[in-house]
Formats: sequence, structure tokens, C-alpha cells
Amino acid sequence: MRQRKRSLLFLVGLLGVVVLLGACKKKVAAPPPPPPPPPPPAAPTVTLTAEPSTVEKGGSVALTWTSENATDLDLQPGVGTVQAKGSSTAKPEDSTTYTITAKGPGGTQTASARVTVTIPPPPPPPPPPPPRVATEEELFTQVKDAYFDFDKSDIRPDAQQALTADADFFKAHPEIKFTIEGHCDERGSEEYNLGLGDRRANAAKNLLVNLGVAGDRVSVISYGKTRPVCTDSNEDCWQKNRRAHFVLGSVKK
Repeated sequence: MRQRKRSLLFLVGLLGVVVLLGACKKKVAAPPPPPPPPPPPAAPTVTLTAEPSTVEKGGSVALTWTSENATDLDLQPGVGTVQAKGSSTAKPEDSTTYTITAKGPGGTQTASARVTVTIPPPPPPPPPPPPRVATEEELFTQVKDAYFDFDKSDIRPDAQQALTADADFFKAHPEIKFTIEGHCDERGSEEYNLGLGDRRANAAKNLLVNLGVAGDRVSVISYGKTRPVCTDSNEDCWQKNRRAHFVLGSVKK
């Protein structure tokens, strides 16, 4: 019985020591949780536009860009390092793709803009010059003289043929006024030949008027034998001088 009490007292005392030791022992605080990791740096953004996107060769375009979160921007071809926001003028020789590269702690981004260069069509050839209008002097070279027999003012067949062609010319060019000169060869007096030359000139005029040429366009004058075109004393030369000769313009009164 006594032995039992001792055991019980021992257990109680041991329990008290344990409780006392537990009460005296200092509590240790739990460590704080670790801080969250820092967020990753923001990725850069960049935009690029080209206006106009199509241009004729030799023309200019405006390149405009904006960027965020970039520490380095490079625009190619031909521009190089640029600020985060800006614009530049370019004059591409050929169709070109412009590319801007934005770099930063958060990575790399690119943006592009295509410019199409067209070659303008060649200018149309100049219009052909208007056809040259012949002068009255040049036109008048078509008119042929009428020739006569010795001491005659009658219109012979070859003269009528020449005068008919002359009439057609004068009717086609109603603006032209002209003079018919009467000429003779060297034979006969000067006074006689002046009269003969006058008859020859008027004979040619009358035929032209009969063929439809207005008479007020025609002047007549006689030079007789004073203005020969040939000075030899033979029939061939005399024949060349017996004529009704046409001259551009009216006789000055």
C-alpha cells in the first residue's frame, strides 16, 4: 500500500516537472513568407505607317511611328535610330518595305510599311506640226504663161490649154490677185509692140474671165519688146518673148 502511494506521488511530481518545463520554454515565431517575384518587364510595342503607300518614282512619302516600352528603335532602310515617336520623309527609288525594330527589357517587336513605287508612263509625243501652208509665191509657180504666134494676139490651142489650167488655179485660190504682162519679140517698133503686148495681155485676161475668174482680180500691162527673157536673134528666142506672162499682185496705178 505504501509502495503504491510512492509510485503515485512520483508520477504526479514528474508530471509537474514536465508541465513546469513546458511553461518555462520560450515559443519560437514562424518565419514570414517569401516576397512575390517582381513582374516581368513589359514587352515593347511599335507601329509604323507610310503615306501615301503608292507613289510615282521621284515622289516622297511620310513615315510615322509610335512606340512604348522600348529603349532602342531602328528604322530601315535609310533612316536609322529614331525616338519613340516621330516622322520622317523618304523618297524611295523602288518599291520598298520600311521596317522599324523596337528593343527593350521586355523583348523585341517590329512593324513594317510597304511603299509601292510606280513608273509614270512616258509623256505622249508632241503633236505633229501642222502641215506647212505654202505661200502665195510658192503657189503661184503653178501658173503657166501663154505664148503667141508672130504679130498675133489670138489664143492658140497650147495657150488655151495653159490658160484653162491657170483659170482652175485662180478659182481654187480666190484670194490671189495677179497681173498679166504682155510681151513681144524684138521685131517691129516699140510703139507697135506696146499695143501688141496690150492686146495679148487682154486676150489672156478675157479668156480667164470667160472661164470664171473674177475680172477685178486681174490687172494688165504691156511691156512690148522692152523686157525680153531671151536676147538671141532667132525664132526659138523670139518665141519665148511672145507671151502673156503672169505676175503675183496687181499693178500699182
